[in-house]
Amino acid sequence: MAGISLKHERIAAVLAREIRSGLVRRGAQLPGEVELARRFAVSRNTVRSALAVLAEDGLITTRIGKGSFVLFDGRPLDGRLGWTHALAEQGVETRMRTLKIALEQDPELAGRLALPSPYVIVIERLRQLVDGAAISIERSRLPALDTLRDLPERGLENDSIAATLHSAGLHLDHCEQRLRGRPLDPVEAGLLSRPEGTWFLHSERTSWTADDRFAEYADSLLDPAHFELSLSFGI
Repeated sequence: MAGISLKHERIAAVLAREIRSGLVRRGAQLPGEVELARRFAVSRNTVRSALAVLAEDGLITTRIGKGSFVLFDGRPLDGRLGWTHALAEQGVETRMRTLKIALEQDPELAGRLALPSPYVIVIERLRQLVDGAAISIERSRLPALDTLRDLPERGLENDSIAATLHSAGLHLDHCEQRLRGRPLDPVEAGLLSRPEGTWFLHSERTSWTADDRFAEYADSLLDPAHFELSLSFGI
């Protein structure tokens, strides 16, 4: 019984993070028990126990014969949703200009993360305010899975990397992030219409799924006038 309890609590925790982050929005219907059981490789009874935990926490409601629906309506910012969502929550509207989506080799990243193949999907985008001012260059590397290899032809789902990964079965769960400042090189300065040498925040974030599959490496240059890092910790 203890093993079953741990399983359903782990599943409930994963689903709760997705709901609280906004990845699954208020009013949305959760996948059915069969689909969730397949996703987490557990029995339907274990899924039902996990859903009961979410219901007790006020995150979902279950309607007999229809399924489970999200109740949570919080508005926390979550990097897994991407900067577009985070900025929009603060009333800052932005648009993305795609510079490149391509299948390329990145042996350095593959070696560092022990990936089975050097091939990755490379996505480079420029984020702009509605007045056209550029505020970030965002470069992502995604695993070249069969479900993602045609991205150069079909493009991102809803212009969102997070939504594209989710549809491909890569549900972001945890990440490591490094942040420092560095000056823009000539190419970056040209793209951002800033003087060469202007200091920007340089963020490197690597994300994995709950079962530790690599999902995304994001290398971003962020205008410090629009982005900041906030940390909370106990002492």
